[in-house]
Amino acid sequence: MSSLLPTSIVGSLPKPSWLAEPERLWSPWLLEGAALAEGKQDALRSAVHEQEHRGIDIVSDGEQTRQHFVTTFIEHLDGIDQQRKETVRIRDRYDAAVPTVVGAVSRPAPVFVEDAAFLRAQTDRPIKWALPGPMTMIDTLSDQHYKSREKLAWEFATILNQEARELEAAGVDIIQFDEPAFTVFHDEVQDWGVAALERATEGLRAETAVHICYGYGIEANNKWKETLGAEWRQYEQSFPLLQQSSIDIVSLECIHSHVPLDLVELIRGKKVMLGAIDVATEVVETPDEVAEVLRRALEFVDADKLIPSSNCGMAPLARGAALGKLSALSAGADIVRAELVGAAVPAAR
Repeated sequence: MSSLLPTSIVGSLPKPSWLAEPERLWSPWLLEGAALAEGKQDALRSAVHEQEHRGIDIVSDGEQTRQHFVTTFIEHLDGIDQQRKETVRIRDRYDAAVPTVVGAVSRPAPVFVEDAAFLRAQTDRPIKWALPGPMTMIDTLSDQHYKSREKLAWEFATILNQEARELEAAGVDIIQFDEPAFTVFHDEVQDWGVAALERATEGLRAETAVHICYGYGIEANNKWKETLGAEWRQYEQSFPLLQQSSIDIVSLECIHSHVPLDLVELIRGKKVMLGAIDVATEVVETPDEVAEVLRRALEFVDADKLIPSSNCGMAPLARGAALGKLSALSAGADIVRAELVGAAVPAAR
């Protein structure tokens, strides 16, 4: 593993076509029963192999054993009626029919711990596991019990902390919480969002990360981005709060976005997972394009704290394009890494 500019991906990779229908979110499984369980593990093995083969330093599961980064976790909780669907506005962007909270929420058993232990057995490299953040979870449900976004978020924070502690015990090195809702609900982020996130990470020895982005490269998100103007300054609201928080790593969208890179200065001192791979296009970046993004970022983040990554998950992409992007990310990091090492060596006299 490279200790300087270690590469990683945010979360999902496309699933193989024999496991789930390609290039769509919430894709239904194509296998059942024991064949599905075996297929998920085979897909996870493949994801690990591709990441290692293509030079990714911090390995994840590629979310091969789950259909969606939020709903799969929610499906395993008590207090939520999966059959009672209500239409809600997701992140003020699009309407969706979602499950309903009908009672006190709880986690009757670990959700991802067995899968994380399986991931740990597949690689000697550091591993990262992603969980949905409290605010993003409440934004993906209809609450008919607590009648308070804040109260429900705190309940989810406690549940997430239980899961995170067991993931840590299973050998996970970095536990990431996905909070795309942080780009939308700025007042709530300030009032209780960051505090709930810190509750979810309480007592962990593993490194903690929060991923904040503008969403998958799907039509609803792309249309929303078109309304944001020439500069996307949403991070300006959350970054100062996160810089003062106990979270170790902040993951953000960068390449082909309108995020002013100088906003990264607001989290100086934190590790930064910087999105140098665009997930809204299947055009594979060149290593030089990735390298240029990283060079510009180094004006605002110290080299020993920069983790080159993707903007978001790649589940909706064609599998070949996503794997090509892994190679480009690694090769681009190699270019800048060599420049940094060379710059640190005094010229021969």
